[in-house]
Amino acid sequence: MIDPVTSAASRRKTARWIEQLPVARDRPVAGSITMLAIVVVAWLLRSAADPLLPPGFPYVTFFPAVIITSFLFGVRLGSVSALLCGLLAWYSFIPPDGFGLTRGTGFALAFYLFVVVTDLALVHWMQRANSQLAAEREVNRSLADTRELLFRELQHRVSNNLQVAAGLLTMQKRQLTDTGERTALDEAAGRLALIGRISRQLYDPSGASQPLVPFLTELCLSVVEASGRHDVTLNVTGDDRLRLMPDAAIPTALIVAEAVANALEHGFADGKSGRIVIGITQAADGGPRVTIHDNGHGLPAHFDAETSTSLGLRIATTLARGQGGRFWLEARDGASATLTLPPNTLAAMPL
Repeated sequence: MIDPVTSAASRRKTARWIEQLPVARDRPVAGSITMLAIVVVAWLLRSAADPLLPPGFPYVTFFPAVIITSFLFGVRLGSVSALLCGLLAWYSFIPPDGFGLTRGTGFALAFYLFVVVTDLALVHWMQRANSQLAAEREVNRSLADTRELLFRELQHRVSNNLQVAAGLLTMQKRQLTDTGERTALDEAAGRLALIGRISRQLYDPSGASQPLVPFLTELCLSVVEASGRHDVTLNVTGDDRLRLMPDAAIPTALIVAEAVANALEHGFADGKSGRIVIGITQAADGGPRVTIHDNGHGLPAHFDAETSTSLGLRIATTLARGQGGRFWLEARDGASATLTLPPNTLAAMPL
């Protein structure tokens, strides 16, 4: 069975080679010598096949010689090849011998002229089209490079601006004395910095879908590292084929980051060590399901997510609903946060 990837690569390689025709443009002597060799070979083959052929086939080997020459070296050398092949056929294989001219000879030469002119015109138009296609491909490549450069610069500037805004909030915090206000600014600065990191991680000018497992692994590791908690281990498991649509990437990342940050802040408060396990699966309805479980202190007694004043929980719940999904917490050997999203947030899985 032919590999589709290999077949496509072979077709692209062949197309690129065809676009380089005619060859030897800057080496006319080499092209002329090769053209003469092709004409001689055609004449020798026609001479060798003459006893085997019935009358009336004087150009049987000369037509391919003209086509090959014009295809490889262009219409100019192809025209010279057509002239030489016509003269050789007229002299050697069209009765009467030599350059005799009769009504039949005139008809045969007219037929030859019509065919070779048509062949040369078709080859010329094909090579012009290939040349224009190659030029357009080069323009498209240049535009794609420019687009990628501009996208990279825009992504870099947006991320830097978010980092600057986070820094300004941190500076503003120093002027406050109220503990609640300082905490609120700390959380806002942290979220802005997180969005900036996510923006850098999501860089892809083509807008390709994100592989969910490595994407969330890198994100959650950065959250744990930023917290300075070296006594909490992180483990992310799941189906590596699951890919998240670009529009769903940032909200999903913020929800999962909030859940991990909440586990670090509350589940492992007072210096408690432990582990956070993140499981990424596909739910029964086909959408992604992300579970963040920690073996920390667990949820407070009589915890009610609906009446909770936690800003992080409200943000995660709102972002999940905005995507048509759901986010909730439950006590289970510690605490477990679950995010479910609709199937349209997943891209098609590779085979």
